[in-house]
Amino acid sequence: MELGIGIGWRPEIAAEVESLSGIDWVEAVAENLCADHLPDSLVRLRERGVTVVPHGVALGLGGADRPDPDRLAGLAARAELLGAPLVTEHIAFVRAGGPLTASPKLEAGHLLPVPRTWDALDVLCENVRIAQDSLPVPLALENIAALITWPGEELTEGQFLAELVERTGVRLLIDVANLHTNHVNLGQDPAKALDELPVEAIAYVHVAGGVEKNGVWHDTHAHPVSEPVLEVLAELRSRVDPPGVLLERDDAFPPGAELAGELDAIRATLWKAAPPADAGPDRAVPRKAAPSADAGPDRTAPRKATPTADPGPVPAGTRDRTAVAQTALLSALVAGTPAPEGFDHRRLRVQSRALAAKRADVVAKVAPELPEILGDGYRAAFLAYAGSRPMSGGYRRDALDFAEHVLIAGGPADPVARRRLTYWWQDRSGTRPPRRTTRLVRAARAVLVGK
Repeated sequence: MELGIGIGWRPEIAAEVESLSGIDWVEAVAENLCADHLPDSLVRLRERGVTVVPHGVALGLGGADRPDPDRLAGLAARAELLGAPLVTEHIAFVRAGGPLTASPKLEAGHLLPVPRTWDALDVLCENVRIAQDSLPVPLALENIAALITWPGEELTEGQFLAELVERTGVRLLIDVANLHTNHVNLGQDPAKALDELPVEAIAYVHVAGGVEKNGVWHDTHAHPVSEPVLEVLAELRSRVDPPGVLLERDDAFPPGAELAGELDAIRATLWKAAPPADAGPDRAVPRKAAPSADAGPDRTAPRKATPTADPGPVPAGTRDRTAVAQTALLSALVAGTPAPEGFDHRRLRVQSRALAAKRADVVAKVAPELPEILGDGYRAAFLAYAGSRPMSGGYRRDALDFAEHVLIAGGPADPVARRRLTYWWQDRSGTRPPRRTTRLVRAARAVLVGK
């Protein structure tokens, strides 16, 4: 399906997205949408004929566990509600622990890389096939940005993606910003990855901004798209005309004019990078022919078995090994346990700090009352809490647990702030929401306390 040029829809820039010209489609984070009701902005966009694609972030298809049926059902419901032509997710794991390791369940709160090994590939492929069977539309998977790499990897990123496509028929969502991130952080060549992966399987492309700090590239989605990222987009366009290209922005949202300027830069990059035979002044750039079957990646990495069209269930031992490895890594990142052998300890510290910072940022968004009540002390208090309390549920649960942690520790020092935090926690921590009368009484009490 031809998508064209799009932008990530976010509530904070809903009005700007609606006013942008030349937008063919938008992408919305699936977990931020209700399964039975769309925001008015998305309703208006759909009425104008704008395609909306749900983009999931919480399935964790690269994890050791099989996909959660409820999460799959939720993603399917959003796809049907939107009338979407496809849904997308990530090649990542986002949680670990649980029954496979007889240990507490841990949530990363972010996308973490899977090891590019045959074991991990076997698990991922089975999880993808389960997801495909549960979804009403095709699935495409995104390569992620990484701060760390696993020791003992057996395939390159391009080989890993090519094997995934060959075994499952899944489409690819190629994020050129993530290819650039992995070039800076891990020394991986974007051009080589593009040469190795099956570009004919690309469903669409992500373009996003980031920033470099102390030699590490952070894929922030909160900065303008940089020239090196556009250069990777040009590399990709020189090989294939992608069905769609989308600008992502998740924070520090600029005015609509700046978003329009970034979209123009993307259009210009695609036009300039098109092979001469494909480009013309009076027509859109057509699709390049798909590479021949003989032009596939060089799969010289040693493997344990030849894949089959229907390999059957993954042996339990494979999932067990994957579970142990991922749990050890995630525990080191969020619970301060010793680093698994072979990892770069400095990079693990960078990743650990990044995960804690993301938790603080997201909790501040889902529970804005907390930074308001705690003031300038919010971030330091949350980071101290995150260092000793791994996330075991979603971000809303994390917000409640953090507030309870602060109250048990005797904070905040200001009595007015402590009463406000107590009432906030009480309102949200019950087994069911308080009745309207209770909410009115507490609201009035909060007003009196604040005087």
